[in-house]
Amino acid sequence: MANRGDIELAGVWKRFGDTTAVEPVNLKVPDGAYCCFLGPSGCGKTTILRMIAGHEEPSGGEILIGGRNVVGLTPAERGTAMMFQSYALFPHLSVRDNVAFALRVRGRSKTERYRAADAMLEKVRLTELAHRLPGQLSGGQQQRVALARAAITEPRVLLLDEPLSALDEQLRIQMRTELRRMQRELGITFIHVTHTQLEAIALADLVVVMEKGQIKQAGPAREVYAAPKDRYVAEFLGGQNVLSGQVESVNGASFTFSAQDAPGIVVPLAGKSLIARGEHIDIAVRRDDIRLRRPGAGTDAPGWNAVCTQIHAIEYQGSFVKVMLDAKSGREFVATIPEREFFDDPFAVGDTVLASWMAERSRLLA
Repeated sequence: MANRGDIELAGVWKRFGDTTAVEPVNLKVPDGAYCCFLGPSGCGKTTILRMIAGHEEPSGGEILIGGRNVVGLTPAERGTAMMFQSYALFPHLSVRDNVAFALRVRGRSKTERYRAADAMLEKVRLTELAHRLPGQLSGGQQQRVALARAAITEPRVLLLDEPLSALDEQLRIQMRTELRRMQRELGITFIHVTHTQLEAIALADLVVVMEKGQIKQAGPAREVYAAPKDRYVAEFLGGQNVLSGQVESVNGASFTFSAQDAPGIVVPLAGKSLIARGEHIDIAVRRDDIRLRRPGAGTDAPGWNAVCTQIHAIEYQGSFVKVMLDAKSGREFVATIPEREFFDDPFAVGDTVLASWMAERSRLLA
């Protein structure tokens, strides 16, 4: 199908002078997917976005859209449109004229481009503001205008560069819903660059986590969040505690390892290749899998791991309480406890507690 917007990056890399911004990467994004590239500043995610858009040429590799290699083609020839972080609206043009501008450049008649602009404004719920200037709009309304202007050319792929970064927290949450609704209504592929973890997992069908020009993990949002492959992904996505230690023994489908001041932790192999006694490994445990109890206040059932530790900070987060524990290794170890459960018998800073979790919830990292 000529209009399909599936994307394949095949060995794509980019160098600026002596600096390699993107190592050779391979990735497939299905047609109609919402894909988020996630990573810290300087990891290469925006460079990949610009190479897909046609604003940067790769140093090597192929970029295929709809099965066709688009390297060397203009953005219009690729069927892509880009929504910039700054929105870049024309301050002297009305909302309607801003949205219609791309069709004016393409030589469409005034009647045709206004008809298309009005239909697009209805989709982004801005019909009543069609004759206002951008300066008379809120940040969220300006963003919707920029989105409508990018989408009016009916691209196969819409590229969004940090589209929510200029908005306050409440508006960001509202606009996440708006972006997802628009993507589903338009039925086109969205490629969205962000450094905000919650934004990526809230929006994306496909999350691509990057570090230093490399793709560290790509997959559905829940898979990347709940089953990180390595320490970097586990720590960057958040929601996970990472413990380091040495393997004490291997027993069939599980092994026991010892972290600093936390011996005898049992971890399932879960199909991973066998590891050797004495090997240094990392494991991840989700923060919301941790239970806290006072020493002597009952025992855990068989199949649980437990670490004796001390509370050094408590933060109330509304629906849950974030309890930060004293990790002798120097790394943060956190339990997130449902609010009602915590306040049934609240702990205090300085309390000694047993932090426990089901052994089967431990995850071996690469």
